[in-house]
Amino acid sequence: MSPAANAVLDARGAQTARREHILDAAEACFVRNGFHRSTMQDLAREAGMSPGNIYRYFESKEAVVLGLADREHERGCVLIEEMERADDRRGALMSILERYFLQASREMALLRLDLWSEANRNPDIGAMVARIEDEARSWFVETLAALATSPDCDPGALYAAMSIVMKGLVIERALSSDYDPAPGVAQLHALMEAGLAGRLPSAPSPGKEPGR
Repeated sequence: MSPAANAVLDARGAQTARREHILDAAEACFVRNGFHRSTMQDLAREAGMSPGNIYRYFESKEAVVLGLADREHERGCVLIEEMERADDRRGALMSILERYFLQASREMALLRLDLWSEANRNPDIGAMVARIEDEARSWFVETLAALATSPDCDPGALYAAMSIVMKGLVIERALSSDYDPAPGVAQLHALMEAGLAGRLPSAPSPGKEPGR
């Protein structure tokens, strides 16, 4: 490879590293101060850079959030590729979900909660969150349909039920520093197994007491 080509690769690597550094600083700011109260100047101070330097990589705070979402998406894609390569895709999916929620930090949960809140105030963030939700739903429904072991499995209803539990795990992790996600993960596992087998618990009819 020529010296000029090496120089281009080095420059791209430095740019990528600088973007990652800014995104790490943004995560720290957003967790500490909240997205709404954090400014680009705050991000610059956290990153040890001038505001002008920050704007070379991200044109706005919304662009930084989009960068964080893209990074999270890329990490998710790595996990999906891992699942697709596994001989037992069903076991791999549950293993990935377990790892994700058991290892999730409180900082990650706080950031996710703040992002959901900001989606109600900022149309750009709202559109991004809606896009991510749609993509996740499409992937999960398609995957659950492929993993179903009964014709009675309703992949859409199963994902809706799993989504409630998954969001609850994030919220509980954000609200409590000593939260133990293991029982919730076990509930998620049992729910997925029941749903794939066509035994998804049905909600009681309006006005009807549970168990009657």
